[in-house]
Amino acid sequence: MGDTMSPMNENRPAYDVTDGVSGDFADDFDDVLAPETEDLPADRYLDRELSWLAFNQRVLELAEDPDVPLLERVNFLAIFASNLDEFFMVRVAGLKRRIVTGIAVPTNTGRSPQQVLDDISAMAHDLQERHARAFHDLIKPALDAEDIHIESWSDLGDIDRQPLDDFFSEQIFPVLMPLAVDPAHPFPYISGLSLNLSVRIRNPQTTAVEFARLKVPPILARFIQLPDDGSGRLRYIAIEDLISNHVQELFPGMEVLEHHEFRVTRNEDVEIEEDESENLIQALERELLRRRFGPPIRLEITDDMDNVTLDLLISELGITENEVYRLPAPLGLTGLFEISHLDRPHLKYPPHLPITSTQFLPSEPTEEPDIFRSIRAGDVLVHHPYESFATSVQAFLEDAAADPQVLAIKQTLYRTSGDSPIIEALIRAAESGKSVLALVEIKARFDEQANISWAKKLEKSGVHVVYGLVGLKTHCKLALVIRQESDGTLGHYSHVGTGNYNPKTSRIYEDYGYFTADNQVGKELTRLFNELSGYAIEKKYRRMLVAPRYLRRGLLKHIKDEIKNQHAGKPARIRLKLNSLVDEVIIDALYRASMAGVPVDIWVRGICALVPGQPGLSENITVKSVLGRYLEHSRIFWFENSGKPTVYIGSADMMHRNLDRRVEALLHITDPLHIEQLDNQLTRGMSDDMQSWSLTSEGAWERHSYAEDGTHLGDVQHETMMEIMAKKRGAPTS
Repeated sequence: MGDTMSPMNENRPAYDVTDGVSGDFADDFDDVLAPETEDLPADRYLDRELSWLAFNQRVLELAEDPDVPLLERVNFLAIFASNLDEFFMVRVAGLKRRIVTGIAVPTNTGRSPQQVLDDISAMAHDLQERHARAFHDLIKPALDAEDIHIESWSDLGDIDRQPLDDFFSEQIFPVLMPLAVDPAHPFPYISGLSLNLSVRIRNPQTTAVEFARLKVPPILARFIQLPDDGSGRLRYIAIEDLISNHVQELFPGMEVLEHHEFRVTRNEDVEIEEDESENLIQALERELLRRRFGPPIRLEITDDMDNVTLDLLISELGITENEVYRLPAPLGLTGLFEISHLDRPHLKYPPHLPITSTQFLPSEPTEEPDIFRSIRAGDVLVHHPYESFATSVQAFLEDAAADPQVLAIKQTLYRTSGDSPIIEALIRAAESGKSVLALVEIKARFDEQANISWAKKLEKSGVHVVYGLVGLKTHCKLALVIRQESDGTLGHYSHVGTGNYNPKTSRIYEDYGYFTADNQVGKELTRLFNELSGYAIEKKYRRMLVAPRYLRRGLLKHIKDEIKNQHAGKPARIRLKLNSLVDEVIIDALYRASMAGVPVDIWVRGICALVPGQPGLSENITVKSVLGRYLEHSRIFWFENSGKPTVYIGSADMMHRNLDRRVEALLHITDPLHIEQLDNQLTRGMSDDMQSWSLTSEGAWERHSYAEDGTHLGDVQHETMMEIMAKKRGAPTS
């Protein structure tokens, strides 16, 4: 990065930004077509599924890292397991469905779904075995050293076993439901992600050997704490270990021959055939019921399971040997979330308390905050979780609900928390007589049932609830407040974010939110909400790029303009911060930019199908990934534009679904100060002085944690927090 672009350079020239995008921007790129691809190499993409597994491997590397606080490592182990569960339930399930239904079209890499499935299986087996080794060889000994012990029944003496015997009899035994398998009892349904015991028993009278299944109740804690033995140690035993060693009590008079743990993952992807004439909620509720009974796609078993039991499970579940994952107990390490939540501050990241954005602080200590006055005074860019969600986004909506001058609130809701103050604010607003519109996306994966419940609750309170457009998910993060000002005019107060309106995830997801009283933005949001709730067809936006109509076209035009500027000898550069980069058309355009000599920096959290550093194709493209205590979730799009940067933030990733099958919105940032802030963050994330992973020209991710002198490289997230804290300390208090 040249000195002239470094945000740390005090001599950097001030940004020159025009008042929004000139002209009717939609008209400017109506004719932009996808770049020609005939001369590009056929093998120019990385497989998206394997790239996702590589992302989860990076999560696992954090769990393996002794420099990461111990309970955070435990948390990363659990996150890895949870991520992989979802990957199988959705992505692997989708591939299998394509194979079964005959829709076996080649992937972006030219491989058949079956070939990709074989590659996934090989990589997933390796990763799950590595995950198990990390727990047994690294994490468990480290926990032991900190006097946090996950015990085995075989290691316990009688003095410990007696209270556990009592606990089992009183708290666990009454909840268990053994299910026999014989001619009178068919093989039971095994629910997805449930932990089970397979039990082979022999009748001593008939010598017949039978099979039974015992489900570990998911409502009970996964790890049972042992009584304090006076040592100060925390001791736990896995509930399945406790049950296994009392399994004889469930089959009195029978001889228990074998008992082993197993776990099944099912296809839980939801496919709704949307019909304009059908009630969307009813269709979705039907599909959710169907999802519970999706076909099995993975069987995890303990490595001591006998072949007789395994053959029975394979036969009854209808899976292949390739779909069996033989692992050391315990299975289902998502249960480690319970251990990661232990109150041991010295084993966790040091506390980072979110602060209130200086622009939302009252000018006098005795004054009450006035969020609308703050927004009128100037646009506000907040950076979560470093800056508080509660005192910005949540306060914005709660104050809007309470303010008698507010006439209307319009908002999109994709995911929110179970006890959401956002929902409660909308309900209070409606009950006080305000016009409230909530666009609830009930098709948000794995949050469908929760969103249906909230939608019904909102409707009962008088909120106008709509569910978006047929065939499209509404993924944009938008809120609009209409307020009667003291001079009689109507003020538009807008919030455009990169993250969900979820107070809980806002503490662990890195995101941006933008507040503005700019009437142009307010009018554009009004038109967009009208399109989503009614039948308006409004195509022209000056400050926004909206999918599915114009987002792809707008980005392609910007990339094309950077190429033109590079050829003309003008400053040209592209910088992107994304969660995923998969869309082939966008990738090919970036390849074209690189071939023209345009520097392209890509900061991607997860999937990246682009291959950087390829001579004659992508040698001007750099790709990095940052993982840490917070989930990098914001999206930033930066185009140098001859030294007058065009910058957007918003909800969209560069995936087919975001560009073609979702309603997404990017906002054009025009304030030079905010552009500088985004510049600083992009530069920090791509700096060689910061910890990161780099994507090589061979498609592998290389971790960079140490400088050449052996010292630790900087932490992007920690440095961002320190910078924001310093700004607050330096802010005037009066």
